Parts: sequence; structure tokens; C-alpha cells
Amino acid sequence: MNIHFDLDRPAAESRIVVAMSGGVDSSVVAALAARTGAEVIGVTLQLYDHGEAVKRSGSCCAGQDIYDAKTVCDRLGIAHYVLDYESRFRTGVIDRFADEYAAGRTPVPCSLCNQGVKFTDLIGFARELGADCLATGHYVRRVVAAGRVELWKGRDPSRDQSYFLYGTTRNQLDFLRFPLGDLPKSETRRLAVETGLAVADKPDSQDICFVPDGDYAGLVKRLRPQTAAPGDIVDLDGRVVGSHPGVVHYTIGQRRGIEIGGQPEPLYVVRIEPEHRRLVVGPRRALAVSVASVAEINWLAEDQVAVEAKVRSLARPVAAHWNGSSLRFANPEYGVAPGQSAVFYEGERLLGGGTIVSTEAALLAA
Repeated sequence: MNIHFDLDRPAAESRIVVAMSGGVDSSVVAALAARTGAEVIGVTLQLYDHGEAVKRSGSCCAGQDIYDAKTVCDRLGIAHYVLDYESRFRTGVIDRFADEYAAGRTPVPCSLCNQGVKFTDLIGFARELGADCLATGHYVRRVVAAGRVELWKGRDPSRDQSYFLYGTTRNQLDFLRFPLGDLPKSETRRLAVETGLAVADKPDSQDICFVPDGDYAGLVKRLRPQTAAPGDIVDLDGRVVGSHPGVVHYTIGQRRGIEIGGQPEPLYVVRIEPEHRRLVVGPRRALAVSVASVAEINWLAEDQVAVEAKVRSLARPVAAHWNGSSLRFANPEYGVAPGQSAVFYEGERLLGGGTIVSTEAALLAA
């Protein structure tokens, strides 16, 4: 297999820094980098206090993961650094995550992390080390077309992570490398076995990395206790139809947990009003959105009007019109929630994206 890191200098004169989470993907990237003959340095982020980190495994940047990254580096004969970014991570990701839920929005913490400590800070550190590039284990493709660097979806649709990387800037793309972008996960694991890496069979991390048990509501309640206050559930006309145990337990489009009987059709969360501790519910057609306003835009391509927009990580891109501040969907879109990322594509190419701040309902007949 011939994987290139697109170095500007001969490999023997180059230095590659690899962002290592302790998982199989970044470990294989380190092994591939070492094969080039370049000097390779692995860097792992310590994102939790040491006491908590030791308890966490199967997540990202936890105690076991740091140990695994060091073990891989020792196996490859490369240097390994651990950077303590706990305070930056708490401020830039965890606190913002809790604030967004407290405001009735649905955040995407992986995007926040990639835009902050994972890329901005790590790239800065790699440059301080005199690196020629920073390589990561993300399943996306860095494509040079007509002298311009572009970001494309990973070749394997089941592994594509481009949705979470829309905030990557052009300057960052110049410095970043994604050697796994053309591979399926099965090939990555095969390479790990071939190289003799102890993490070859390590399971992929699940859920949000700083909520490994999946109980995000419990975390938010601890950090923002007001979100656990009970309140009313009202219909689209403002009539009280029930009660809830706290807005933290709900997101836009959710059906489970409403538990209101005697209704002619199933009810979904249409709007969250945390200032009034209130949930607004309605039938599924009330979730239909025609327009979404998007802010904090990062744009990687030329000006595009016709785009394919993805408004949830597991959603399919849909046709939309972009006017520079809002998306108008060609057909009503469901499950569009403020706080989520809207990411724009042209086929395989990522054009840019931003954060959904508000939506306009589509008027559908009953």
C-alpha cells in the first residue's frame, strides 16, 4: 500500500507530528508516518484531570488511551508527548456544551473540539516543534485540485467524518494530513495487526468522549442545575397538556419521554423554551422546516448557491439554496435543531458549514 503524506521535503529531512488518541486509527497513522523515514512525534491530549482520566476507558483522551498511545509510540520507536489541555477543553467544549443545552439548543461537541484544542492548539504546538505537517486519524480526504487544497468526504461512507470537520480553515488544511481517508476501517485494523500494534482490536470510542456512559443529561444537570427544574408541556396553541422533569432531558424532534396519552397522533418536541421551563409539542408535520439561519460560518470553497446540506451527523445531504446567511431547503426538512451544525457539500467535496441559530417552520396541511 502506497500512502503519501505529501511532504514538501524529502522524508528523511522531514518531521511529522501525529495526533494520537490511543485508538487504532491514529496509531496506524503513526505507523504509516514512521514507514516514510521521516522523524515522527506522537502527541496525545490530556483532557481530564488525572483522577478522572484513570477511571475512563473506551472514550477519547482518557487514562488508558494515553497509556495505549505511549505503548504504540514505544513499539514504533518514536517520541511521545502528552499535553495537559484540561482547562482549555473544559472552557471551550464542556462548558459550552452545558450552556447550549441550558439555552434549549443541541450542540455538536466534536465539532467544537476539532475547531479548538484538536486543531487550533495542536497545529500551533506542531509548528513550534518545526513539523512539516500534523497527521490525524480522521476518515476524510485532503485533495489538491488546481493548486488548491480541498476537504472531501472519506472514501468509505460508513466512516466519513467530514461533518465534524467543517470548521477546518484553508490555512489549517495546508498543514493537515489525513492518510486514512481512502481506507475502510477493516483495512486500518489489518494494518494495525500487520504492524504488531497492541490496539489492533481495541473497540471504537462511543458516545461523547467526556460522557462515556452516555448520560449527557446527568452531566448537564451537575453543571447547570437549572436545567433539571420541572415545567409544563404545552401544545402549539399554548395549552398545558402535561409536565416534564427538566428541559435537559429533551431535544428538538424527540418523541420518547413526552408520555401524554389521549392524543389523536404522536407528539414530538417542536420547541424548547428554557426561560419558561416549557416544552412545546406537536405532531410530526410541525417539525417540518423550510429555512434555517446559520451563523459562525467557515467557508472552504468558492461562492456556492446550490448546495447539499447536512443538518445532522447521520442525515443524508439534501438539496438547498444558500444565500450567505440562511439555507432554504428544496423540500421541508425534519429534525433541524438550533445548535446543530449545518454542513454544505457539492458531491464528495465539503464546501463549508456553520451553526444553526434559528429555523422557520414549513406550513404543511393537517
